[in-house]
Amino acid sequence: MKAYQVCIIFFLLLLSCTRQKTGVYPDTTPLTESVYASVTIQPDSLYEVYAAVAGILQQNLVSEGDTVSKGQPLFQIVNNTPLLQVENAKLNLELAQKNLSGEDNMLDELKSQIRTARLQYYNDSVNFERQRRLWEQGIGSKNTFDQKKLAYELSGNQLSLLQQQYHRTERELLTSLQKAENNYATSRISKDEFTVTSRINGKVYAVHKEPGELITQQHSLGNIGSMNTFIIELMVDEKDIVRVLPGQEVVIALDAYGKETFHAKITRILPEKNERNQSFLVEAEFNNPPQRLYAGLAGEANIITAHKNNALTIPSAYLVNDTLVRTKDGLIRVETGMRSLDKVEILSGIDENTELLKPGT
Repeated sequence: MKAYQVCIIFFLLLLSCTRQKTGVYPDTTPLTESVYASVTIQPDSLYEVYAAVAGILQQNLVSEGDTVSKGQPLFQIVNNTPLLQVENAKLNLELAQKNLSGEDNMLDELKSQIRTARLQYYNDSVNFERQRRLWEQGIGSKNTFDQKKLAYELSGNQLSLLQQQYHRTERELLTSLQKAENNYATSRISKDEFTVTSRINGKVYAVHKEPGELITQQHSLGNIGSMNTFIIELMVDEKDIVRVLPGQEVVIALDAYGKETFHAKITRILPEKNERNQSFLVEAEFNNPPQRLYAGLAGEANIITAHKNNALTIPSAYLVNDTLVRTKDGLIRVETGMRSLDKVEILSGIDENTELLKPGT
């Protein structure tokens, strides 16, 4: 009976001990604050290739993985209309050139008429001047004088009209030639648009269409990007974006490289929010990139936003409603600072000698 009573007392003491509230104390440790981001690796200057015109894709001039140079043809689209437009524009240009400076052109004909009119005007002016002097001396009839004067004035007017016609025709022919040159240049540009070329020196990462398919200006033909330079695209939640700044360090883990981590620097923060996932796009560059990278590699990253070597911290689980901690004397309000995944910095309210109780115990 006594042994039984002793066992009961021992059990009660043990239960009492296990129910005692044990606590932790704040600790001064290094603390790093970071922002989580999802990662996608993309080639620098990556862009989708579009045609400026519609038509049938005649030929893919490149394949995935090909290296291309700026201006190199990538895709050939067929459409006979531009070829006819170029030919017609060329014929109109040749006609305009002939009308202006070719054999038996309109200006040469007018020049000949002006020379004849000038001779006639000179002859009529001489006859009129001779008749005028005779008339002043009382020689000849008034009718003869009037006829010579009228012939002189008419030939002068005819010469003036021909000269005006010449200048007007010259302006019209020059304008027609300029229009024909512009139309020919425009038609050639339109024809060239049926050959899609590369905007950069780089690499073909994707070809989306096959010969024979209908192509419009809304259809992407492929993707072109830098061959050796890659950028890191980070998707940062909008609640964290205000803590991210250019130049901050990034620690990256790529799925393809397992537990290996890489370091990078923030280079650019795009200011427009993606409404679909409520996040912002942030770009970074590797300090020392992995040996092999591919477009679309995915992973995770932590953007280092702050670091302290000596910070008074407590486990995040011991914080109540972000501003309170539980002690033997009750709840105490604290001022918090930096945070990591499992720790939070305490700026004021408690010190290293304050024992904390875990909420819910």
